[in-house]
Amino acid sequence: MSSSSVITPEDVLESLMNDGTIDSLRLKIINQLKANEELKNTTIKMVEQSKVLNTPGAEKQTKRELFDALRQELEAPVLEKASKSVWELILDNNGLGKEINDTVEKVFCRLSGKEPPLFLPQNGDMPPVKETELEKGKGKEPEDNYHKEKSQPVRKRSFNDMNGKEENAVADGAGESLAVPEEHSRSP
Repeated sequence: MSSSSVITPEDVLESLMNDGTIDSLRLKIINQLKANEELKNTTIKMVEQSKVLNTPGAEKQTKRELFDALRQELEAPVLEKASKSVWELILDNNGLGKEINDTVEKVFCRLSGKEPPLFLPQNGDMPPVKETELEKGKGKEPEDNYHKEKSQPVRKRSFNDMNGKEENAVADGAGESLAVPEEHSRSP
């Protein structure tokens, strides 16, 4: 792609998919989830406290029947906890989330022909500047506030921000929360 064409998010995603980066990131997420002791312990506790295993006669059921019943009872809550853990990994500014941001930025820069970094690091440190860049900018004022504003760090939204702060609220198109009756707020 030339620097004159507009680079879309789809272009960046396609490049990440084609070069195996998405698969690599997915594998890292899976490995970190597998290593998450808190998630393991919570899941074990949920199974131990399940209605299925604590119902009289459960010991007479086949393993397949128990597994199917446990899955029906616990699949949604376990997946919800796993999903929250994945979002925490993705939004982590120091770990995998930083790696994802850096990778996406590098691919965008490569496709657009621009020099990374496009944005200042999240911690506010200035990236190392090449000596030639320092010499180019000596005695010059910043071009305009637009470029200055674009270089400000972007704040990531938390998992709760993305899913709404209230359990039974749905955001309308204007970003305002609408109350949802409880029977509609539960997954089937």
